[in-house]
Amino acid sequence: MKGIVIKNTGSSYLVRTPDGAVTDCKVKGHFRLKDIRTTNPVAVGDEVTILSDPGTEKAYITDITPRRNYIIRRSSNLSKQAHILAANLDSVCLIITLFHPTTSTTFIDRFLATAEAYRVPAVLVINKTDLLVDDPEALEYLEGITHLYRTIGYTVIHVSGKTHDGLDGLRSVLNGKTTLFSGNSGVGKSTLINALIPGANLATAAISDIHDTGMHTTTFSEMFEIPDMPEPSYIIDTPGVKGFGTIEFDRHEVGHFFPEIFRYSADCRFGDCTHTNEPGCAVRQAVADHLISESRFASYLSILSDSEDDKYRKGY
Repeated sequence: MKGIVIKNTGSSYLVRTPDGAVTDCKVKGHFRLKDIRTTNPVAVGDEVTILSDPGTEKAYITDITPRRNYIIRRSSNLSKQAHILAANLDSVCLIITLFHPTTSTTFIDRFLATAEAYRVPAVLVINKTDLLVDDPEALEYLEGITHLYRTIGYTVIHVSGKTHDGLDGLRSVLNGKTTLFSGNSGVGKSTLINALIPGANLATAAISDIHDTGMHTTTFSEMFEIPDMPEPSYIIDTPGVKGFGTIEFDRHEVGHFFPEIFRYSADCRFGDCTHTNEPGCAVRQAVADHLISESRFASYLSILSDSEDDKYRKGY
């Protein structure tokens, strides 16, 4: 029987079958080890085949349908190469905050580059805008970040999980899609999901006053259906992440995942230009002419550094 993985509980997976039933499934030992080089061979969003064992009344995942896409990052587990955040996505919403806590542009750019690499349309959702209304400098920064990413071509939405401002705009981009929610701990993913899905009751936590960072409140990835939508719509919630290590990137292709760098690279003297020290580089000239953001170019170079220094092992 086929089904969709809707939750990873660590030791097992919840699978929803076409009749709406949810089955708790294990992964067969040999399946878990066979050519798997990630911390999670099965991800939320996977379409799987499950088989019940009449003798034990247990169910097992026996096969995974080839994924049409997925989002993957370097795992913090040094014995593995990668961790799949979710699979078979229509879009991804990167939830960020400009303050309390601050999401770095490096983190934003690494995530967006990964979404580009795996062909998942990305939306930038700036949360906690209610904290900015009485701060002119903060509002100026909000407009600057918004202008930067909208100019590149990304959809940018301003929301407040606390006051629900901007929630209708977020609903519109989620309609009819399966969307991954991701971001640093403390950016308010759980609060937003509780606002979108009143019955979700996800745990939330206060920001540390000392470090201005968030605490993990989501332990495992889980898929939720958004009620009262014109078309079936789902959110995949994931635990907050501190950093985003890129993998599987060829250094000559990294520029392809930065749309503005890719556009200007067509005018470089060399077709395989890495935009580091080659003569006739149109990308470096565009940075000098302020046509490409210095922060974006720095993020691009940081990913090249990952590859050069072999910081992150290659993915599966």
